[in-house]
Amino acid sequence: MWAVPADQQRRHVVLLAGPSGAGKSRLASRLDLPILQLDDYYKDGDDPTLPRFASGAVDWDDARSWSLEAALAGIRELSTTGSTDAPVYDISANGRTGHRVVDARTSPCFVAEGIFAAELVQSCEAEDMLGAAICVRRSRWVTFALRLSRDLREHRKPPLFLLRRGWWLARREPEIVAGLVAQGCTAMTPREAEAHVQQLIGQPR
Repeated sequence: MWAVPADQQRRHVVLLAGPSGAGKSRLASRLDLPILQLDDYYKDGDDPTLPRFASGAVDWDDARSWSLEAALAGIRELSTTGSTDAPVYDISANGRTGHRVVDARTSPCFVAEGIFAAELVQSCEAEDMLGAAICVRRSRWVTFALRLSRDLREHRKPPLFLLRRGWWLARREPEIVAGLVAQGCTAMTPREAEAHVQQLIGQPR
């Protein structure tokens, strides 16, 4: 169980990884902890280092489309000072549109969630910032339906692109989950993950 750091010592981060649409954001909001949105650290759409398919389209599911260094710096600042000025990224616009302050000064821990969260496990553990690393998972077809509904509702990309990407991700989901577990995450359903984190921070279930 973690105590609130009265002397501003290091806070722990709960990393929430998992396939797109698995329920990471919903889970994070239910935990009632400060949240760092890791998807806000995507690179801008005109960045020359973005990974691309043979067709020229950007592969947004490749971790190279995202800045690990910037995300780790945000986590480190939250852990050590309790606050960070994080970017705000608009997926439909393929770029950053602003910034926001994430404040964790009165909390024993905070959540960092996104599809590339597992990329941060080793670094957070090495710097004694890691509280838990969770891969949120459920039925791939439930995830497919929820992801498609969300992406269409938010106009993230053209509908045909979203359908094709969703089908491709659904077929690969067991492989994606296995990869996240190999990086140090523990696979849990959203309900299991919520109970686990609540136990760690001493909240009633």
